[in-house]
Amino acid sequence: MRSSKGFCLWFTGLSGAGKSTVSEAVHRELRDRGVTNVEILDGDVVRTHLTKGLGFSREDRDINVLRIGWVCQLLAKHGIPAMTAAISPYRDTRAEVRRMVEDAAGEGSFIEVYVKASVEACAERDVKGLYAKAKAGEIPQFTGVSDPYEAPEQAELVLETEREEVHESVARVLAYLETHGFIEQA
Repeated sequence: MRSSKGFCLWFTGLSGAGKSTVSEAVHRELRDRGVTNVEILDGDVVRTHLTKGLGFSREDRDINVLRIGWVCQLLAKHGIPAMTAAISPYRDTRAEVRRMVEDAAGEGSFIEVYVKASVEACAERDVKGLYAKAKAGEIPQFTGVSDPYEAPEQAELVLETEREEVHESVARVLAYLETHGFIEQA
């Protein structure tokens, strides 16, 4: 079974909040349900291929997010569900991606999923030690430490990963997709 209705699940949040973990689990669950045409774009992977060479200035971050958004709108327009896990720290840039996707695939086809966790929780989960380096001034423009993260004001879903298990977050995402007719109920 393939989804014939394109949509974009846009997972946004701080580094270490659980965006990749939850999106990968949703991706697996969709495939297990037989939705085989789902594409996932992880922010870290995209930076090594699609946006290689971009830095972390506001302009470069916006270019990165807009390029990911362009791919998502193209996929959604052609009925292919797209998922992304990218920090995407600025509201206005996410709003621009929402307009792109919804212009291409229809109103409601952009689903912003705020993967919410405190800076402290993200720093505790950080196996690469990025938060410690950022707090020590070794990494400039680190989102949540020395660069802002503008949390969504009206995300379709807010997943509080400090309070819920991954399977609970996944169930909430799938329930949203079912309720809004993007996938069939299990």
